[in-house]
Amino acid sequence: MAIAPPAETTSDVLTAHDDHINAPGLQGFVLALFFIFGGITSLNDVIIPKLKDLFTLNYGQAMLVQTAFFAAYAIIGIPGAALVKRVGYMRGASYGLLMMMAGCLLFIPASSNASFILFLLALFVLASGVTIVQVVTNPLISLLGPARTAPSRLTFAQAFNSVGTTVFPYVGAILMLGTLAHEKASDLTGAALDAYRSAATTAVVHSYLGLAIALAVVAAVVYANRNRLKGEHHDHGSVLKSFDLLLQPRFGFGALCIFLYVGAEVAVGSMTVNYMRQPHVLGLDEQSAGKLLPFYWGGMLAGRLIGSAVMRVIDPGKVLAVMAVGALAMIAITTQSTGAIAAASMLAIGLMNSIMFPTIFTLASEGLGDRAADGSGVLCVAIVGGAIVPPLTGTVADVSGSLEIALLVPALCYVIIAAFGFYARRRAVPAQMRPFS
Repeated sequence: MAIAPPAETTSDVLTAHDDHINAPGLQGFVLALFFIFGGITSLNDVIIPKLKDLFTLNYGQAMLVQTAFFAAYAIIGIPGAALVKRVGYMRGASYGLLMMMAGCLLFIPASSNASFILFLLALFVLASGVTIVQVVTNPLISLLGPARTAPSRLTFAQAFNSVGTTVFPYVGAILMLGTLAHEKASDLTGAALDAYRSAATTAVVHSYLGLAIALAVVAAVVYANRNRLKGEHHDHGSVLKSFDLLLQPRFGFGALCIFLYVGAEVAVGSMTVNYMRQPHVLGLDEQSAGKLLPFYWGGMLAGRLIGSAVMRVIDPGKVLAVMAVGALAMIAITTQSTGAIAAASMLAIGLMNSIMFPTIFTLASEGLGDRAADGSGVLCVAIVGGAIVPPLTGTVADVSGSLEIALLVPALCYVIIAAFGFYARRRAVPAQMRPFS
């Protein structure tokens, strides 16, 4: 480590033999952050059908919402890690929350101008703040306890993320999608279209303005507790050096799977509303279909609560492989059926997704020690899969004219994730952590 820690009592210091930070009571703050950024991220699944209607977009164009949001991970991930290494976890989290607030406030000019480009910019700024918060939370929750239970602990923390992703879409569907049942932008032209777009985006603005106020309060609380984390250590090497971690086979494979997993999760979640609207599935209107999203995210919540206990007794790599195969099975069922069975199996993919992100993250990061922030930054860059896989899925849907065929894209992602689970089923050892020669 380049910088020695300040003098603390022995129990406060991050030690080599237990590799965790002693910070009683801090877990509650971290769990709250998981809830917040999870809920805000899931609102994209609600806003996509809203903007698709307002700006008469095809599926590929509508998925640019996810591109704008998740591109921030590629651009901000490494600088975010550098910021956290410089100012510490808690200060870094407060700065990320303030950036999220700024993104929410940008929805005001986006609405005033009824501009799709400005909406994308607002989402990018919002996601930049989310990225910094994730750079903090994922390694921090792993360090707040013994390394052997890190996968279970991060999975439990992700359950709070899932609480947010379950609650926010339901409320968002009520607030943002209600007006879609009355008029369609495709039926309007000229001044009438401009007026409709301006009026319809008002609900979006009110929702994100409320979030901005809440984020300001949370940022103030986190900053007020900025000195509670004792024994915090970081490697202070060059930020670009972080990418050398990709030369470690286990970490590199894990980073690829983070890319594929986030892309698959976001693609499926983004398709759900339009999938349920299809006549051969449920034939619902936008708002009713939007209210089903909590079942997708709720499955992730239930799976994470169960998985956090299961992975204390069953190898996390094996659990990951089984769940990836389960996701493939759900895709096979939903593409080969209709009605309630197709709908239920589509939503059940959320249950299969439940433990994937935290398990991949901890298995990939195992043994990084004081380079945990570097590894988190690189893995946050890999979350850019959410910007690439969904538009690819949307393009396949446009070209083929079938959402069922488009599901082959996330299916391929789950195949590779299953392989990683089998590969990483054993604890990392020095030979596995050496770079490729």
